[in-house]
Amino acid sequence: MGKRDDLIARYADDLKNKCGMTPDMDLLTKVTIGCGPSIYDADASTVAGGQQHEIDTVRNNFLVKKLGLADGPELDTAIAEAIETYGKSERNKYRAVIYYMLTKKFGKESVYG
Repeated sequence: MGKRDDLIARYADDLKNKCGMTPDMDLLTKVTIGCGPSIYDADASTVAGGQQHEIDTVRNNFLVKKLGLADGPELDTAIAEAIETYGKSERNKYRAVIYYMLTKKFGKESVYG
């Protein structure tokens, strides 16, 4: 297994044990690949849920640009829910896991089809 496979396994473990979800491994793999090289960078691979600029990045670059959603307050609510599900006290909230949860929430799996 390569480094990406190890990370995908870690993300799947977080989804199961920290978020209480059974991950769709095919979708999780596609979301992880979609994150590009950021998954290998300690800072870029995580989302700092308490920092507004991070929330803005998730909303603008992922939800609006990647998933094609219309910008609105429901996007911030969805991000807050994903962070709450992951656990606010959880130090490492992996970007791929947050993106996976948001993709599922909005039913946008077809973006990764």
